[in-house]
Amino acid sequence: MKVTREKTENRQAYLTVEVEPAEMEHGLEEAYEHLVQRARIPGFRKGKAPRAILERHIGRESMVEEALHHIVPEAYEKALEEQKLEPIAQPEIEIVQTEPVIFKAVVPLMPTVELGDYRNVRIESEKVEVKDEQIDNVLEELRHQHATWEPVERAVAFGDMVVIDVESNIEGKPFIQQKGAQYEIVKDYPVPLTGFSEQLIGMTKGSEKEFTLKIPDTYPRKELAGKDAAFKVKLSELKEEKLPELNDDLAAQISPELKTVASLREEAAGKLKARAEELAKSAYEDKAVQTVVDTAKAEIPMVMVDEEINQMLNTQIRRMQWDARQMEAYLKSVNKTGQQLRDEVRPQALKRLTTSLVLGKVAEAEKIEISDAEIDAEVEKMLINAEKDREALQKMFQSEESRNSIKQLLMTRKTIEKIVEIAKNTEVKGESK
Repeated sequence: MKVTREKTENRQAYLTVEVEPAEMEHGLEEAYEHLVQRARIPGFRKGKAPRAILERHIGRESMVEEALHHIVPEAYEKALEEQKLEPIAQPEIEIVQTEPVIFKAVVPLMPTVELGDYRNVRIESEKVEVKDEQIDNVLEELRHQHATWEPVERAVAFGDMVVIDVESNIEGKPFIQQKGAQYEIVKDYPVPLTGFSEQLIGMTKGSEKEFTLKIPDTYPRKELAGKDAAFKVKLSELKEEKLPELNDDLAAQISPELKTVASLREEAAGKLKARAEELAKSAYEDKAVQTVVDTAKAEIPMVMVDEEINQMLNTQIRRMQWDARQMEAYLKSVNKTGQQLRDEVRPQALKRLTTSLVLGKVAEAEKIEISDAEIDAEVEKMLINAEKDREALQKMFQSEESRNSIKQLLMTRKTIEKIVEIAKNTEVKGESK
């Protein structure tokens, strides 16, 4: 047997294997022994027909095809041994010719990661500030939440609330039919169609109006996209928003324990700062991890990327509670094929895989470990809010698969914490390598 490694690229070894005639003959003999037990040939008892007779009966191609089922796997295993390759998944096999047997194999290998100088990564933290304008916006939103709507006798303006009867059709077929619909007049509001709110501006109580709006090309119902929708609207009620005055009475109404506007403002500032700090922390972690990933070199076989794509798409399908027909309908609605969707997801899948592998390599370099006690503590955290199903969840979390999953989660978390310590240069003395 002759094995040639054409190249190794992106952690995939490309082999060409040529099988010796003697091995082919051995494979044909095995094929004969297998096929003769199943063939019914006139004049011979089952399993007793000579090989030449069997070959004439079923055809040379069928004999060779059966032989290849024996020859190729054995030859592939020998080729791996000769080339000292350890695949992580099944290969792609292409039969080039059958006599003599020559086939090509693309062998997926373990990914490799070479870390950069991640220990010298330094990133400045951004200062978190809460501006008066942000606090004012929160208080203004609270005023809107406690506002009342009062009838008025005037023309409709943006910010008003109206009660309307709507009749509409597209090419003579009913589109939207509603009576007594409550509708807030908001500029550029896309429901039911962009421009609808603008058409109601200036109407008065008891008035009617007819108008036409074009349905956008991106409309979810493709059969309606680009068509004109004719509307007839009758306005039966008009109300305007009455905002309460921002004073201590309103503060007490919003939060009885605060009682004053000053206290309400202080609480709003605290919540805004806490939220901003959380977002800043998350952004800093992302930036630090991405910097470490960018300094590393990773080679990943495509089979791993394809598997990551499968997991991402399957997760999305489960989240949407779709079946095969619904997925097909979705693809049709966005005018995409399954392969086009996979190609769109591929960069994200590759990024996720690369990040995961780099974090794993950092964890190995930093000798980060997770103890059983840490896993138990995490399980307890997960069970804090579980009441009815606590026992069942506790049992599930004791499975090896669940514990390994939690261990990986904690390992990732610890590794990111270590990267952040390095980036901020805040490592405890004696902890560094």
